[in-house]
Amino acid sequence: MTPAKEATIYDIARALKISTATVSRGLQGNEAVKEKTRKRILDKAKELGYRYNSFASNLRRNKTHTIGVLMHELNSSFMLSVLAGIEAVTAEAKYDILITHSAESGSKEIANVQNLFNKRVDGLIASLAFDTPDISHFDAFTDKKIPVIFFDRVEENKGGTKIIIDNYKAAYAVTQHLVDQGCKRIAHVTGSRSRNVYDQRYKGYVAALRDNKIKVDEKLIFINDLQKDSCVAAAKQMMQMKQRPDGLFTTGDLAAAICIQAFKEGGWKIPDDIAVAGFNNDMVSTIIEPNLTTVNYSGFNMGKVAARMLIGHLTGKNEISFTSTVVLNAELVIRDSTLRKK
Repeated sequence: MTPAKEATIYDIARALKISTATVSRGLQGNEAVKEKTRKRILDKAKELGYRYNSFASNLRRNKTHTIGVLMHELNSSFMLSVLAGIEAVTAEAKYDILITHSAESGSKEIANVQNLFNKRVDGLIASLAFDTPDISHFDAFTDKKIPVIFFDRVEENKGGTKIIIDNYKAAYAVTQHLVDQGCKRIAHVTGSRSRNVYDQRYKGYVAALRDNKIKVDEKLIFINDLQKDSCVAAAKQMMQMKQRPDGLFTTGDLAAAICIQAFKEGGWKIPDDIAVAGFNNDMVSTIIEPNLTTVNYSGFNMGKVAARMLIGHLTGKNEISFTSTVVLNAELVIRDSTLRKK
C-alpha cells in the first residue's frame, strides 16, 4: 500500500490561489497576513492534513531545539526522577528531549552517543554506563563545541561540566552510623571502582573504618555487578563465614533489599544479626521490611540543575565552564534496618 503523500505549502497555495510566501507567513502567525487570510490558510492546512516540519526548519537555523539524554538505566526511581527533572525544565523552555538508554553497556553507550550526535542534538546530558572504559566517544561533541553535562556517574579526572554529590562524605556517614550502632565487622557490597560513585563510596567506607580503629577486611568487600544473582551470592557467602559480619553497607538500595531478603531466608534477623544500609533512597527502601537506612539525594533536583545549566548555555544566559563541578546536597536517612540501639 502506497503511503499518502505529505501535503506541502505549495498544495495550500495552489488550493487557495495565493503565493507560497503568504502561506508560510500565515502558518507562522505573521501579522503581515490579514486575519481572514490566516484563517483560510489554517483551515486549508487542516483539511489537507499539513504538518509543519519544525525539524527541517530548525536545521536551516543550525539548531534542532532538541536535548539528548543518555541514561545508564531506567529501572530505578532515582533515574526516573532525574528524567522528570530534566523534562520539567526542557518543556518550559520549549526544548524536546531525545532519550537513549545504555542498559549498563559501554558499547551500547558509545553507539547511543554517536546516534545522538547524528541526530544533531543541541546539547547532551549523560550518565555513564557501568563498564564505560573512557569518555573519548564524547569528543565529537566537544570538537563541535556542542555542550555536554555529565551527572551522577562521571569521569572525575576529565574535563566537562559535572553534577554530582559528595559520595565520599555520604558513604563515610553511613559507615559511621553502623559503627555507632555497635557494628564492628562491616561488609561492603559495591560496583566497579572504575566508576566514580562506587570508588568514592568505597573510599568513604574505608576511611570511616580506619578512623574508628576497625581493620579493613578484604574478605568483607564484594565488588560485583549489583544484580540479583551476585548480591544473593554475596549474602550467602557472608552467612557462611566463621566470623560473620554484623553490618552491611551496599552502594545501592536494590542490592541492599536483595541481601536483606537472602538474609531473612537464611534465618537472620535484621538488624539484630546484621544491620543493613543502602544508598539512593529508591522506592524499594520503604517497601522492604524492615525499612532501609539509606542516603537521600534528589534526582529531580539533579535533573533540573543539569537542564537549566545546559539550556542557559544554549540561550546565552550563562557560559558553561568545561571544568566546573556542581556538588548537590545528600543526607543520611535512618530507618529500622540499622537501628540496633533503639
